[in-house]
Amino acid sequence: MFSALTKANWGLTFFAWRYIPLIGFCKPKIIRMDSTTLEVTMPHSWRTKNHLGSIYFGALAIGADLAGAFLVFSKASARGVNANFAFKDVQGQFLKRPEATVHFTSHDGAVIDSMIDESLATGERINKPVSVVVTCPSLHGDEPMATFTLTLSVKAKLKK
Repeated sequence: MFSALTKANWGLTFFAWRYIPLIGFCKPKIIRMDSTTLEVTMPHSWRTKNHLGSIYFGALAIGADLAGAFLVFSKASARGVNANFAFKDVQGQFLKRPEATVHFTSHDGAVIDSMIDESLATGERINKPVSVVVTCPSLHGDEPMATFTLTLSVKAKLKK
């Protein structure tokens, strides 16, 4: 039997190549997913690095997008809810050059749960910030390489 993490990675791969091939091209992988946290890795390879040898800004944005949004997808699916979501804005702070495999971590599962609940109760689109921390554990441990704050916009409806 497949684990929940294996199913999530298959779902991510299918979604990426079907709808947003640029995500699939970067080869992200979910390594941790629970009710509050999602952690995604992205390899440091010719696909993701820039001319300086660090992870390219666009690849960092893709990882932050996934870490901030994939929990919405999985939580809505588990609850039998259709959730339309997008990002309204993004703020990024780049602290160090990530020159190895990067990890994108969001601990905002509770925020996403409350957004889905509020949207179901009101029928309105709910906007709240979610945060993502980028680390490069093989070189710098838990020291942040970058931080992102993304305004997530969610509108949820029960499936018919």
